[in-house]
Amino acid sequence: MKIVEMYESKKPVLSLEIFPPKMDYPLETVFKTLDELKKLNPKYISVTYGAGGSNRGRTVEIASRIKNEYKIESLAHLTSIGHSKEEVYSILNELLNENINNIMALRGDIPGGVQEFDIKNQEYMYASDLIKDINKHSGDFGIAAAAHPDGHPECSRLSYDLNNLKQKVDSGVDFLTTQLFFDNRIYYDFIEKCTQIGINCPIVPGIMPVLNAKQIRRIIYLCGASMPAKLLILVDKYENNPEDMQKAGIEYASRQVEDLIKNGVPGVHLYTMNKSQQIAEIVQNVGLEITTK
Repeated sequence: MKIVEMYESKKPVLSLEIFPPKMDYPLETVFKTLDELKKLNPKYISVTYGAGGSNRGRTVEIASRIKNEYKIESLAHLTSIGHSKEEVYSILNELLNENINNIMALRGDIPGGVQEFDIKNQEYMYASDLIKDINKHSGDFGIAAAAHPDGHPECSRLSYDLNNLKQKVDSGVDFLTTQLFFDNRIYYDFIEKCTQIGINCPIVPGIMPVLNAKQIRRIIYLCGASMPAKLLILVDKYENNPEDMQKAGIEYASRQVEDLIKNGVPGVHLYTMNKSQQIAEIVQNVGLEITTK
């Protein structure tokens, strides 16, 4: 089924995101995590994709196992940067052959270690170009795309970013999932702005718990998300105490999710960082087991 149909439910949809292990780690490490995450009854699980397709094979294999063995709908990430149209069509055929028909369509990050990479010479400059080609290839795919409540780090003004987002949606997107944010007011304001320019598809909040101070600072630097004062205080207070940082991060994320559900979001997408125990605590804290099949 297409994932967008899940958001027709009156109950908030729980979805999770995992990433393939590094190439020098066995794949079984992620399946142990999935064994635990399955107990939370997520409606679907998304699988990320390395820069330039560096984890392409693992993404497809993991997404296939989720769909065909775990019997949970999977959302396979597909980044277009560094790929030719021929390669993208080959990946789309590969996904269909594995019974995967939901894609998170992304431009993607510039591959690391590539000298003088010029995005203007790529066959896909924007995610909207990829989305159009997915729809051209087959109407069998449900398509999700990313939204940036704080604004895309490469875009100088939020209004420009919103117009680009509208272009993505008009290219054939079923629903959007946001990048991480730590202040729900940013999300609510973003939803109002999207509605004003005619973006009417479901916009699912993406939440990442702060479990590691150093890691979250790096992620914020890369994605451009802002950190509210009350969270910054927690990070400064517990950055040298990993156990207390995790407890504080779980509590903060739980309160975020609780408020979002109270305000009628279509669902919550949790960026798990492959941490099953901590994600389970958040789900249990806010009663997201209401999504049980």
